[in-house]
Amino acid sequence: MICVDTIESLRAQLAQWRRAGDRILLVPTMGNLHQGHLKLAHEAKRRGGRLVVSIFVNPMQFGAGEDFASYPRTLERDRALLETAGADLLFTPDEKTVYPRGRAGHVEVSVPGLSGELCGASRPGHFTGVATVVCKLFHMVQPDLALFGEKDFQQLLVIRRMAADLDIPVEIIGVATEREPSGLAMSSRNQYLSEDERQRAALLYRVLQGLAEDLKLGEADYPALEREAARRLSEGGFAPDYVSVRRAADLSVPGPEEPDLVVLAAARLGKARLIDNLRVER
Repeated sequence: MICVDTIESLRAQLAQWRRAGDRILLVPTMGNLHQGHLKLAHEAKRRGGRLVVSIFVNPMQFGAGEDFASYPRTLERDRALLETAGADLLFTPDEKTVYPRGRAGHVEVSVPGLSGELCGASRPGHFTGVATVVCKLFHMVQPDLALFGEKDFQQLLVIRRMAADLDIPVEIIGVATEREPSGLAMSSRNQYLSEDERQRAALLYRVLQGLAEDLKLGEADYPALEREAARRLSEGGFAPDYVSVRRAADLSVPGPEEPDLVVLAAARLGKARLIDNLRVER
């Protein structure tokens, strides 16, 4: 696996592969990799091409008081995992490479509507930071395919909208959430959980499963279902940010007969803010 940290060396290697007729695949990450990230890498390699994985802890997507300074940085371990996963190139730019004029003076990419909902309401500016850095990575790498986990469902929709509206020629693939045996969605922030909290954290998935079953049975009083799910989380020791039933295509509030839904939740447990979602077709 080739390791580079400058745009010039990245583009030089990519140019060689393109001349050889190789497709370029991209998996953007913030490092501290787990099996969910490796699932993205394996799915990318299954599709054929040269796999680029980026690791950059993006300061623009962290708000005031969030965990940017303490976010786990495990580069040597991540490098070893990516070697075994078959990645062809690891790109690890520093902040000056990504934001040469500094964060405050940098052009921002904002996706209206989608970015202000749900996690965007709880974390103002978060999705502008996500859209900006992913847009930059798309231009740096110019991938044919980019893969993202469906655990971050809202993020996936924001990135798809950004790429479509800016005419970036990349196919964006969503990959199903990787879960622990308890059902807890794998996340780098799970390591903030104590042993007791980790066992209790699986309640988030069970609550979403129950909400999804109610929807499949034809229940359509979405506010009542959301309140009941939030109550169950609170009783289980969570501090819910939101539980919401939305239209899967665009996260708008669905009508009673909407056939393609997604149920989403964000809740705090101890030091960790956990998110999860389930698609519901009825």
